[in-house]
Amino acid sequence: MKETLLSHLDKAGSARMVDVTAKMPTERLARAEAVVILGRALAARLRRAGALSKGNVLETARLAGIQGAKQTASLIPLCHPLPLDVVEVHSTIVGDRVLIETMARARAATGVEMEALTAASVAALTVYDMCKAASKDIIIGPIRLLEKSGGRSGHFLRKGASRARKG
Repeated sequence: MKETLLSHLDKAGSARMVDVTAKMPTERLARAEAVVILGRALAARLRRAGALSKGNVLETARLAGIQGAKQTASLIPLCHPLPLDVVEVHSTIVGDRVLIETMARARAATGVEMEALTAASVAALTVYDMCKAASKDIIIGPIRLLEKSGGRSGHFLRKGASRARKG
């Protein structure tokens, strides 16, 4: 099995920002998901009311996820700031959990996986923040990449995930 190099380490093992100067910008897309386990009672309450004392939980999480994606380079030290073309955050309540799916797209020299993952993470943390007064048993996770396309490494689609919708 070929050993994969960690691109954010130099030959001495020190952290570095990857030099993307020679890479051509291409259309990049990434989708990620986060799961927030609320428990049956809180999920039923949220499904019924849509809002808690702090306001509309899923709409606030959607906006927070978009804002989080735009701040990725400020939060993660070695990420490049990217000119995002679009970020989408969709949340649904299924059973005892909130399922969050995000999509980020840009025409850039490097991928948007971290922006999609940050959007999912920040949206999940916002659901937690909005609901924590009602329950301390909330669990966040997993948070994972579903799909990425564009760039030299090509297309990745997590087993069991459906492809991104066009548009």
